[in-house]
Amino acid sequence: MGTRTMRLIARKPVHLSVTALAILLLIYVGAKVNFFVHIFLGHSGVALTQGEIAHAHNATTPDPRARVVPPIIHQIYHNWKDPGNETIPAIWDAARQTCIDLHPGWEYKLWTEKMSRDFIEKEYSWFLETYDNFKFPVQKGCLTSLDPLLYYPVWVTDGGHGALSNNILGAAPNHPFWKLTTESMMRYAWNYPFPYITISYATGQWFLTDMWQRYHSGLAGGEPELTRVMMDMRPGAAPWVFFMHTQGGSWDNWDNHVFQWVGSHLIVTILAGAAVVGTVGILMTLVVRLALVYWRRRKGYRRV
Repeated sequence: MGTRTMRLIARKPVHLSVTALAILLLIYVGAKVNFFVHIFLGHSGVALTQGEIAHAHNATTPDPRARVVPPIIHQIYHNWKDPGNETIPAIWDAARQTCIDLHPGWEYKLWTEKMSRDFIEKEYSWFLETYDNFKFPVQKGCLTSLDPLLYYPVWVTDGGHGALSNNILGAAPNHPFWKLTTESMMRYAWNYPFPYITISYATGQWFLTDMWQRYHSGLAGGEPELTRVMMDMRPGAAPWVFFMHTQGGSWDNWDNHVFQWVGSHLIVTILAGAAVVGTVGILMTLVVRLALVYWRRRKGYRRV
């Protein structure tokens, strides 16, 4: 066998290895893009407007359904700008008071920074280090009694476009959805270059949406889907019955406007993402070809 033939045979494994690496990288990038996109598309579960929930409760008096969510309101206030100061700003305190006044006989808990950390240290000590390492901080009031929402084992809020929201949540104790969610937090607690991504993927709305989809994809036939309470703020959307929106933004960072634009221009973002993946694929192919040409020229061919 000639020297040239032997060299051609020797180059084949290199060529195949580089090509395989390029394909794997493309698959990885494509999977990440697909994962990101599916967060913003149609969500699993049963979508109910707040009016539909109120009507289902008021149609029969008393409501014959079993209450599965305990009548407890949990609200969170962490003063990230002045740690240790637990005085709630007046605009937020007024919203908080509406929920207290509308629910006589309900238990109410306000989770301050210290109370939250003490609870995690006592009940979820395995998660404390991750909690302490969250880099960024993360308001809603009540319009009427939340009694009609106590009949749905798990519910989250849905703005009608983009990811689900984690601002208002309801659940029966020890529900498997929340077990999945809490046990998955550590795997998602990464620090990304963009604060918005770090917050959204660690415990925010992107993380919650992914958990929501994963839970529903694992449901066996006949198991009930969970509930999405619609809170669409766009003109023409169903009116809000239970909640009102007040000033918030305690976790806003410099990149919030960028991702808010992405959420409002999802189709453009998807097309741009596809273009990026395609461009990366083309560039990688060119790099591989140029590297092989350079390698061949450097080695050269010898005639026998």
